[in-house]
This record gives sequence, C-alpha cells and structure tokens, in this order.
Amino acid sequence: MITSAGIDVMSLSDALEAAVDGEVRFDAGTRATYATDSSNYRQVPIAVVVPYSVEAGARALEVCRRLDVPVLSRGGGTSLAGECCNEAVVIDWSKYCNRLVSLDIAGRSCIVEPGINLDTLNALLAEHDLQFGPKPATHSHCTLGGMIGNDSCGSTAQAYGKTSDNVRRLEIMTYDGLRCWVGPTADDDYDEIVAEGGDRARLYQRMRALVDDYGDEIRERFPDIPRLVSGYHLEALLPENGFDVAKALTGSESTLVTVLRAELQLVPVPKAKTVVVLGFPTIEDAAAASPIVAKHDPLSIEGLDSILIGNEQRKRENPEALELLPDGDGWLMVELPGDTKDESDARARRLVEELKSFEPAPNSKIYDDPVQEQELRDVREAGLGSTAWVPGQRDTWEGWEDAAVPPERLAEYLRDFGDLLTEFDYQPASRYGHFGQGCVHCRIPFDLESEQGIAHFHAFLDRAAHLVANYGGSLSGEHGDGQSRGALLPIMFGDRVVTAFREFKAIFDPGDRMNPQKVVVAAGGRFDAPLGPTDNLRLGADYRPKVDVELHFSYPDDEGRFDRAALRCVGVGNCRSHTGGVMCPSYRATGEEEQSTRGRSRLLFEMVNGEAKDGPIQNGWRSTEVLDALDLCLSCKGCKSDCPVDVDMATYKAEFLSHHYEGRIRPAAHYTMGWLPLWARLTHLAPGLPKLVNALGRTKAARLGKRLGGVEPERPLPQFQEERFTDWFATHPAPAVAPNGDVVLWPDTFTDNFHPQVARAAVTVLEAAGYRVVVPQEALCCGLTMVSTGQLASAKRILARTVRTLAPYLASGTPLIALEPSCLAVFRSDGPELLPADPDMALVATRSKTLAELLLETEGWEPPNVARHAVVQPHCHQHAVLGFDADAELMKKADITADTVSGCCGLAGNFGFEAGHLDVSISVAEHDLLPAVRDAAPDTLLMADGFSCRTQLEQLGDGKRGMHLAEVLAAALEGRVAEPERMTRRPRIPQRTVDRALAAFPPRKP
Repeated sequence: MITSAGIDVMSLSDALEAAVDGEVRFDAGTRATYATDSSNYRQVPIAVVVPYSVEAGARALEVCRRLDVPVLSRGGGTSLAGECCNEAVVIDWSKYCNRLVSLDIAGRSCIVEPGINLDTLNALLAEHDLQFGPKPATHSHCTLGGMIGNDSCGSTAQAYGKTSDNVRRLEIMTYDGLRCWVGPTADDDYDEIVAEGGDRARLYQRMRALVDDYGDEIRERFPDIPRLVSGYHLEALLPENGFDVAKALTGSESTLVTVLRAELQLVPVPKAKTVVVLGFPTIEDAAAASPIVAKHDPLSIEGLDSILIGNEQRKRENPEALELLPDGDGWLMVELPGDTKDESDARARRLVEELKSFEPAPNSKIYDDPVQEQELRDVREAGLGSTAWVPGQRDTWEGWEDAAVPPERLAEYLRDFGDLLTEFDYQPASRYGHFGQGCVHCRIPFDLESEQGIAHFHAFLDRAAHLVANYGGSLSGEHGDGQSRGALLPIMFGDRVVTAFREFKAIFDPGDRMNPQKVVVAAGGRFDAPLGPTDNLRLGADYRPKVDVELHFSYPDDEGRFDRAALRCVGVGNCRSHTGGVMCPSYRATGEEEQSTRGRSRLLFEMVNGEAKDGPIQNGWRSTEVLDALDLCLSCKGCKSDCPVDVDMATYKAEFLSHHYEGRIRPAAHYTMGWLPLWARLTHLAPGLPKLVNALGRTKAARLGKRLGGVEPERPLPQFQEERFTDWFATHPAPAVAPNGDVVLWPDTFTDNFHPQVARAAVTVLEAAGYRVVVPQEALCCGLTMVSTGQLASAKRILARTVRTLAPYLASGTPLIALEPSCLAVFRSDGPELLPADPDMALVATRSKTLAELLLETEGWEPPNVARHAVVQPHCHQHAVLGFDADAELMKKADITADTVSGCCGLAGNFGFEAGHLDVSISVAEHDLLPAVRDAAPDTLLMADGFSCRTQLEQLGDGKRGMHLAEVLAAALEGRVAEPERMTRRPRIPQRTVDRALAAFPPRKP
C-alpha cells in the first residue's frame, strides 16, 4: 500500500517492527482514534508508535528519517489548535515513557521523560514540598512533553510563568539524527560547542547567524506581554536573554525537534492559600481591576463572566460552588499564597480593602474552607466543558479561544472583542480566562458545516487577528498556533519575522518532516505555506454523517441524533485522568487511548463519517474496530457525570451492539448473562434446584460450561439462595399500622436471587420508618442485562411490560424503592430514553427513589445511631445517574464516618464475568477499591449498595463481605453490631490469576 504522500506502508511497518521496542500500530482502529485532537481539525495518521522507552522512541524517529516519513510527537492529545493531528507517524509517549528520572531537592530541579503526567509528577514531588509551577486546567492528564511542546501556562502562570520559564534543559533529537542536551548558552559554552565541530556546532552557528540577521526585528515585533505563546521563541536566542536554546524550542509544537527528556525547574508548594472572589457589574470591570490585583502577587487571577456561570447552572455543574459567588455579572477569582493561613488571609483582606476605592467597587468574599476553595477552582477549570454543548444554545467551537493582550488593556480589548462577536452574530459567547495575564478564553458558535459559514468564520479570524495585533497582543496566549493560527502569524509579527520563523524551522527540519505544515513551513522546504485555519476541518462543508438505522435510544440532548452524540466529545481528555471520579476505568487500567471515553468517541465519529471522509472506518455499524474498542468499556456510566460534556458511552455502546448484531448470532455471554433473569427464574422452578445448580457451578466441569457460555473460567459464579426474597416476603406479615402509607420495593434479580438478606433488611428499615412494604408478585424485570448487552428491542418489550404493571401501584403517589443502583438507573435514565413517549415509564421514573432519598424525606424519622467507621464504595450508576448526596447525608445522621472510594469496582455487571475481561476487571479494582479495603482498620465496615461491588469484594477482598446501607441500618435498629460474618469458604479468584492481571495491567494511580 502506498499513501497519497507516496509512503510505502508495508516497508515502513516492517522497518518499525524490526527496530522499535514498543507497540507499532497501522490498524484502522488506532489510526481513527488518533485522527483528531481537541481541535476543529482531522488528519488520519499513517501509523502510531507507542514506545516502551525513550530509546525506542528515538529508534522510531531514525526509521522515519531513513524512509523520509513525517513524524508527530504527542503527549496528552488535548491540543485546541490542531498541532496534535497530522498525516504522519504519531509517537505517543504517554503510556510508557513517563518516569521521573532524577530529582535534585537542594537544587530544586528534576529530569523527566516526556510522557509523565503533571499531577503524577507533582504527587511524586509533594513529599519534598516541591512542584512544577505551571498548572493548566488539564493538569490531571496533560503530559510534561505536551506542556513543553505547547508552552503551557494555566492559572498559576500568574506566579510561576509559562512552561518555557521553568525549563532548564532539554534532551532533543532532530529529524536528521542529532541528539544532544540544550539550554542557556554562555559565550564560553558557545565557543566550546563550535570548537567541537560537527552537526551540533553547525546548528548553533546557524542559530547565532539567524539572531544576528533578525535581532532588531525580533526586539521590535515581539510583544512584551506575559502570555506570548504564538510563533517561535526567537527572543530567547537574543544575547541579552542568554542564547537559551531550550527556551527557544519550548512551544515549537513538535515542528522542530523531538524532546526525549527534560530538566525542569521546581518551586516550593505554598504552605497556605486563601481564595478571594470579587463580583463586578461587568466582565470589563473585572478585567480593569486585574492590574491592581496583580500587585498583590497572587498565584492566579481568573476571570469569569455571567455567560459561563449561566452555562454551568443550565448544565447543573458545581451547584454548591455557584451559590458561593458574590453578587455580580463578572468575577475575579484570586488565589493568594502565604507561609501561614493567617498570612494568606491577611493578604486577602488587604486586597479587598484596597479595592473598596476602585470604581466600581466589587462585592467580595474570602474563603477559608479548603473544600469550598476547591469547588471554586472547579468552576473555573470546568470552563471549556461548560461552554460546549449547552442545552438550548448554538453549538460552540474552538478556533479563537486563547488570544492574549497586555493586561492593562484587557478591559478595552474585551469591549472591542465583544463588539466584533456581535457584528459577526457570534453572541452569546462566554469570555473568561487568565485575566491577570490578559488571556481570554472563548468558545464561539461558528458555523463549520456550510461554505458560507466557513467563509464567515475565516473573515472573523482575519478581523480578530488584526484586533489583537493592534492591541500589541498574541494570537495565542496558551494553546499554541498549530493549524488554527499558523497562517495568521504575519498579521501579528510581519512578513520579516515570519521569514525568520521559516529559517529557524529550516535549521532544525529542512525537509518539513516534523509535524509538517503546522505553525510555519521551512524556508526552501517542500511546502509553500502552512495549512490554513479552514483546511482539514473535522466537519466542513462536506460533512454528511450517515446513520442509516432506526435508533433505540431517543438522545434527548442531541436532537435524537446519534451522529451528534458521537460528535459530543470535545477532546479535553478528563477521561485520561487517574484520580477522582469514576471515568474512565478501562483507561485507568490499560493506559490505552483507544480505551478512553475520548478514544471511543473518536471511533464512533469515524464510524458515522468514515465513508464520507474516506476514513479508516468503512463498515459502519458492522465495524470490528469499533466493537474492539467498546469491548473493554465497563458500561459504568462514569462518563455521563464525569465528562464535562456528558458523553454517555454506556448508552452508545448498547446502541452499537444492538445494530452490530442485528440479524446475527450474538456472543454466548449475551445469552448467558443477558438472559440472567430468565435463568434465575428457571433455577427456582423446583425445590433443591438452586442448591444443585450451585454445586454444579463448583465442579471441574463447570469450567467447560463457563467457556461455552462466554463466562470467564477463573471467575466464581454467584450463589443462588434457596429462599428468594420474594418467597420470604410472601409469608411476611404486614404491619398493623403504617402511618406513612405504602412503599413499593422493587425485587430486582440480583437482590432477590443472590442477596435476599439485603431486601429483608430494607423491609425492617422501611417498616420501622412507618411504611407498609408492597412487593409486586408478578415476574418482572427492568431489562438491565438486556440493555448492557445491547439487546435493546427485547429490553424495550420487557421494560414496557414492567412499567405497565408497576403503574397501578404508583398512581396514587406511592414511591418505588430500588435497592440495586443499576436497576434504579434504568428506571431513571435508560428507560425514559428507550420509551420516551410511554406515560407509564415517565411515572415510574418520577416515583422511583433510593432508600436514602425516601428516608430523608420521611417526616419525623431519624436513623439509628450506628457509630461506626466505614469504607464506602458507591455504585458507578449511583455516582453517575442517581447521585450519592442522600446516602452521604443519611450516613452522617446515623453517625457513620464514611471514607468514600472513588473509582469503579471493576466488576460492573456482566463486564467482569465475560471471558477476556478478568485482567482489566482486577486492575480496576486494584486502582481504588482494594487499596482502601487493605488500609482500613479491622473493625471498619465495608459498605456497597451494588451487587457487583459486593461480589467483587467477596472474590478479591480480605474475606469481609460488603454490606448494603439497608443491612447496616437494620442491624442498628435491632440492636445488633453491623458486621457480616467473615466468609471462610468464600468463592475467590486464585491469587496466581490476580498476580497475572496486575502484571499485565499494573495500577497507574500516582
């Protein structure tokens, strides 16, 4: 196969496989996954190399040089300007090349590999009270190599400067093969380098000559502002700036060199911080006050406008924090450091006092609660997600999202920029950002799907670039030039300086092989100009998504369109985080881009657009590439709540599986686990049958049966109880008095058949709270297992029958309690989207509650005093769909001190039982849940409302069974100690299997 650029793919593949110790991928799925970043652009790569070491990455570059193949180094892939996608061999450093190589505590420096994550690095430095200063909003998943490539900044650049201000030296490799360390170069160092001769000497001599030729223009045309990110940092090569080659290469976006290692300057972690929020009548007033605030040496000065806050309110993001804001229509969020809390508080009070004389004087609030301070930071860090896919508003896009001007002129610029947005009919558009340094973030409702809209977009960019240049600003103040702004650089710098950029490019990459046609092209190279801002658009005037099936889900937030759902991901990469929340457990286990929510979204986008865009995914719903990527999706729904734009991959997976297998034989696991409610009913057709089935499941022959049924052979099967809950309840006497009336208790398959003691405990609690418990006697099912296996036509039939049966129970206002969170999530989320026009479904969704929600609403009822410490694992669907606040409040009232585990248990319904998933399932459990269990004191309760979570604990934990909230409350009501018996003969996954799994997928949490 020969590509359009004349590259022999077979020869390249053979050469890379022979030379590179790592993963070499030419498959369609991988190429589709890396076809775009967070920008408006799309270029399908030739291949992706994931090197096991820095040396392996260097060898990949050598192969590409020998075969004249373009190369793109990539970190977290969150670029908003298009610099992280190209028709090249992509080297992804983030999976394996992520070590802290060395640390000099006294010298406050360290050496790192390019793939190390910022939060991981700072976690490793924390015990020494050191940190890397710049902190972008993507700090949980951006890499240091990406930060160096982009010259990242973030809010704390106010105090610590850009990444380029914190890089001491870089180990680089040029496309031509020169490998060396570079940094500041004194005259003696320069003379020594030249005396040594060779390629390095010629490189330095040409850089010195470039500065001699263009020094005056560089001094004249480079803006003297804190957020100069556009262009190359040629000012760093000026003699008065120390001829700092490392700083000159920082921010070059993989267009000049490959960074192999970096020596970083570190700063002390502030001992104390205080957050001040200032409310102004307008965002322009807030901007005008920023220079005054800056004189107080804060860590950050962040501006927020009412549009951003309104968006977060519409999307129900950070509701507690939004209530904390003082009155205003524009805000400054200021963070002040101190050696003590008293000192930082005093600095905050001095700032507030000084601003009383500012006109107009702001409303102000000072915050001392660390929880509230973090909630306020989250408001600002949610900016990109909060301004995308806002209900009831036009779609917004990047494209002019990070311009920077002198801070003292920011207010004036904001007025003019607002007028420009109005002139082009791009309002409302939020204007927020790093106001202390004059940097403005903005997602704008561009029309990128019609020729007229794209022409309008291009005209706007030209006007916006001239506006910023007239203010002495930078086209990019944070995100780099990439493809968005490369062609606009002459407006800012003039033709003479851009010529210097092109010559600088030619010094390092004369053949235009490093991330070609991004930023600039080499003087005398193979291209005439960089790609323009309307080339290679991911959408474009030819955007024709193809969804040629009748959908099962209604996609109410996406106009009923699957293609819009597939487009929803903005690429910010929160799903690549290893801490906090639930999303994305499969990525946390594998470190694999294709197994992140973002990677799967990219594949789905290619699936519905591949044919029109001549992309790598050409088989639509029958695509095996998409099937493979979705196979390790746990359907945990963590992304539904943790993703800033509410991507719901569990729903997309179910929809895909439904169409992928339509009219075809399904995997055996879909029949065994998808039809579990049926098998459970059959198991109880005769007395003694459950005991027989359990015994058969423990025989050696059971392994063969598991294999035939698509079940993991090493995974013990759940044990059927001889007496189901519904059998027990049939003879349970109703209370004589029930002052609070009836409550329907949902007898889900898992509780009824496997853990009936949970439902019996719930009856005890509900009756003590004054309710009469009603349990439907009909054989009903919510369809959960059918949904999770994509058998959606059957799921809809089952669910429609169920809600039709439940409706009479609930018609008079009777609540429905579901003890299994995943079943309740079907009633509240999946069901209404599968049966959007069914009034019975709507009624069930409205009436259904968690046990904690009902008890908190019960007037006059107080929980028993449990007085215990507990490790609590919320079910993923509870985290994502139902919310955990009610449980947390109820536990607090019951005097349960809860350590709440973040992250998924790893079993996730049928996922952990399916053959081929066990290693990932164990690795996910080891990420958060199992360490929390091991670290708990012996008398600590283990609480988990989800059947999957309790099962995973039984099979991997320390022998203590997890308890449902109902069991803990019932024990206290009955005067018993809430402690399940330790299981001496529990079904357990063999330790050798656990060891194998953790060797394959070692925990990646810092």
